[in-house]
Amino acid sequence: MAQIKTVYDHIRSNNIKTALLVLLFPLIFIGLVFLFTWIVSPIESAIETTIAVATPTIIVCGVWMLISWAFGDSMMLGAAHAYEISPDNSEHREIYRMVENVALAAGLPTPRVYIINDNSLNAFATGRTPRDASVALTQGIIKKLDRNELSGVIAHEMAHIGNRDIRLDMLLITGVGVTVFIADIIWRNIVYGNYHHSSDDHENRNGATVLLMVWLAFMVFNGIITPLLRMAISRNREYAADATGAHITRNPGALASALKKISSDSRVECLDKIKSMSSACIANPAAPREFIGDLMATHPPIDKRIERLESMNIK
Repeated sequence: MAQIKTVYDHIRSNNIKTALLVLLFPLIFIGLVFLFTWIVSPIESAIETTIAVATPTIIVCGVWMLISWAFGDSMMLGAAHAYEISPDNSEHREIYRMVENVALAAGLPTPRVYIINDNSLNAFATGRTPRDASVALTQGIIKKLDRNELSGVIAHEMAHIGNRDIRLDMLLITGVGVTVFIADIIWRNIVYGNYHHSSDDHENRNGATVLLMVWLAFMVFNGIITPLLRMAISRNREYAADATGAHITRNPGALASALKKISSDSRVECLDKIKSMSSACIANPAAPREFIGDLMATHPPIDKRIERLESMNIK
């Protein structure tokens, strides 16, 4: 019989995965830049180019991740146009009390509570630690779920807080954008630079070719490697949060029922184009893109999550 993992096992596992991710991201990035530039230049030149590109990129990413550590939760909440509620707010007092009760059952501090002005059904948690965490709920999820289902969703988000998933999500969401920004700068330099002014200038043509390969390395990293690395741990974290959330409420059926309703309308329009936010939400907040199927999905299929929850036997 398989040993049942505790919350502490999940926390330890996620800490190890976080460390591996922090190590893998720069290593893979450096490897890609080297391989792409090596295709069009000698190995010595490829090494020099890799150092010249990777060093400032990693430094900028490191600085940006420190900034995100301080302000990342505000960035995410701002992107969702979320506004904070308090226990003194008569309109949302019941919601705040529900979050407070679930936090108490989870043995965690009560997070700040935010509302997203959208009629879809979605939610996410963010913050550096459980002591400064926040939970954001859409208007739709508050209106369309019953009390037990909403408690299940809140418990799922509290599980992410307790398992320290929110720290990793926050750093990835705010940090990965740096390489996208740098790739855009490189592309603009290729298009609007001085490389095409003289067709006979061999050095200019070589410089443009190397720069193009560097840009391609960035595009592969941003478009393929980063989603795959995030997907590698995202699905297990969602399953773990579902299981932990079900244990908090002692009602896996309620969360399963909530997921069924959420699957019918999880799109949050203000997050539709912010792909990096998808992994933080309980379900993908972007418009469905059928051509990619489950290949790049940040979440396990909801029907499989529901199946696992319905098979749980909590006494």
